[in-house]
Amino acid sequence: MDRAEKAQVVEELKGLFAENSVVVFAHYAGLTVADLTNLRLEAAKVGAGVKVVKNRLARIALQGHEGEASHELLTGPTAIAYSVDATAAPKVMADFAKKFDALKITGGFMGATVLDTAGVQALATLPSLDELRGKIVGLLQAPASKLASITQAPAAQLARVFNAYATKDAA
Repeated sequence: MDRAEKAQVVEELKGLFAENSVVVFAHYAGLTVADLTNLRLEAAKVGAGVKVVKNRLARIALQGHEGEASHELLTGPTAIAYSVDATAAPKVMADFAKKFDALKITGGFMGATVLDTAGVQALATLPSLDELRGKIVGLLQAPASKLASITQAPAAQLARVFNAYATKDAA
């Protein structure tokens, strides 16, 4: 790889770090090319990406970025997972690490916060943004449906009383 190609890779990594809210680092030694391809495909399904990087170029790309303190995690054969959604990349990496022992999550960063392995696992257990939106919509709809049932309850009780009197008189 010549200097121009390295400069291009560094600029590409700078763009990835700037555009995405979370980046996860992992060691991938022992994974086959097919395994890495499956990881990339699973990441793409949830809106995340996976890239194998050279540590030195990634360190250069991190200079001046708010996640610069995470450069210590760049050792050994490193793959990065990144996503705009703060839970997508950690979930993909954590799920894949459960299936394949060769993938070891080393950490990552979310904004200026450097994450260790436990931090990445914690993000992986959080619900996604779409799930949270669904829960909020459900919570907003619940009071409206309760209000409707409460306002209809007196009319239903009145109908039952009339029915009881009608049944009593008929008997």
